[in-house]
Amino acid sequence: MILIPFILASLFPYFEAQTLSSTFANQGQWNLVQPSVGISAMHMQLLHNDKIIMFDRTDFGHSYLPLSNGRCRMDPNDIALKVDCSAHSVLYDVATNTFRPLMIQTDTWCSSGSVLPNGTLVQTGGYNDGERSIRMFTPCFDETCDWVEFPGLLSQRRWYATNQILPDARVIVVGGRRQFNYEFLPKTPSPNSSPSSIPLNFLQQTSDRSENNLYPFVHLLPDGNLFIFANTKSVLFDYKQNSVIKEFPPIPGGDPRNYPSSGSSVLLPLDENLASLEAEVVVCGGAPRGSFESAARGNFVQALGTCGRIKVTDSNPNWVMQNMPMPRAMGDMLLLPNGDVVIINGAGAGTAGWEHGHDPVLLPVIFRPSETVNQFSVMAPASRPRLYHSSAVLLRDGRVLVGGSNPHVYYNFTGVEYPTDLSLEAFSPPYLAPDFAPVRPVIRYITNNNVLGYRVFCYVTFTVPNYASVSEVSIRIVAPSFTTHSFGQNQRMVVLKLSAVTYLAGEAYYATVMGPSTAEIAPPGYYLLFVVHKGVPSWGSWVQVM
Repeated sequence: MILIPFILASLFPYFEAQTLSSTFANQGQWNLVQPSVGISAMHMQLLHNDKIIMFDRTDFGHSYLPLSNGRCRMDPNDIALKVDCSAHSVLYDVATNTFRPLMIQTDTWCSSGSVLPNGTLVQTGGYNDGERSIRMFTPCFDETCDWVEFPGLLSQRRWYATNQILPDARVIVVGGRRQFNYEFLPKTPSPNSSPSSIPLNFLQQTSDRSENNLYPFVHLLPDGNLFIFANTKSVLFDYKQNSVIKEFPPIPGGDPRNYPSSGSSVLLPLDENLASLEAEVVVCGGAPRGSFESAARGNFVQALGTCGRIKVTDSNPNWVMQNMPMPRAMGDMLLLPNGDVVIINGAGAGTAGWEHGHDPVLLPVIFRPSETVNQFSVMAPASRPRLYHSSAVLLRDGRVLVGGSNPHVYYNFTGVEYPTDLSLEAFSPPYLAPDFAPVRPVIRYITNNNVLGYRVFCYVTFTVPNYASVSEVSIRIVAPSFTTHSFGQNQRMVVLKLSAVTYLAGEAYYATVMGPSTAEIAPPGYYLLFVVHKGVPSWGSWVQVM
């Protein structure tokens, strides 16, 4: 009898570890990464050197991170501080969990961005003196890189616009507040060399009293045309001919999905192994019509709890509606390496806007679009509300980094229900649980110096302890998103055509895959390549599609 307590005590850590691991394998796990990076991460972009650029706005006063080397920002146009010695952008290093301040001059509030094929982030628009600015950040592997700005180069003010990288490596900038037009970067030379914008009547047709067509959902489709969704409507748009090719049915329910209602959207993975390539768009969450005005009066209407799916490559596409486990506005939808979608952050009532959100949704949801039943799974709760001006990005190790949340005009930490949040947290989806170590692949080598040529064969060597079969393997590339205001701009996943998986020795195998078929399927640039085995992804390896 004396031995029983001793035996139970010695086994308790084992049982506790097993229980924790099992919970992790079903609901994921949260970790606080940084208690404060000094700014609230309104915008986030993962770069190909595993650093994340984050920035807020510049016209609310000082942040909580000083600029380095005694620098100060002098801006006579700033509506809060004419001399500001604090940073409003940071560069976060994932590997070392450190960050440093960056210098940004013009106001980036509610701006947009895309990454060029060479890895440079092109960042467009904003507010006040930043509304027509272009900013560039080229990643480096030391401490020298910083923002370079080009004020006044946009043809129109771009506040709440959306960017999309195109097959020819240009960027299309679509819309913005009271901007029913689009333009291209870099500019196409013209006889008078003046910048120009091109009307897009669809944006005017979808604007209403609250607008609800800001940050339109823009997805590049495999045929080279654009799917553009604004308010409740969507079109197939040929930007080369400035022509609407097709109008899709309105999403059922009649409620808006774009800012400030702030649902989210993803283009589901494009699978090159199918006989006929399919493109399917998902739109989830948002707020009922009139919610913005109601919130301004202190009445927070319950957010939308539905997702709409539409296969735009069908000859007669229609929306298929599904119910999420809970309503959500201001949520972020991110493609996970295994093809699932995580829906994270947001509010259960109200809309985007200062003090307009309520009832934080702490529970992420995993959406499995390939399943026919049990498509949604509720994950472990976060500890911090992530409301207006929060964001999220996928990391190379498969975690989801979340930051931001500032529902106030200024940084406000006391006397409010939802204080400004300067922290970073990481959500680890269930596939990262130790339970799946036996089937987790590890990438060892990619031929052609990690360059994927169009229709060029490539060999990916990987190891895995318990290999199943070729039917359980896929090779996927993911374009990291520029995430802000509930939409991951430029986000896409391509499942590469897999010819064979060949056994080498021990736990080693190599997969024979072909590079993307066209630049319309995968525009040139940096992608994360993942090997997925039995639904469990490897860490990603950076590859360049060119």
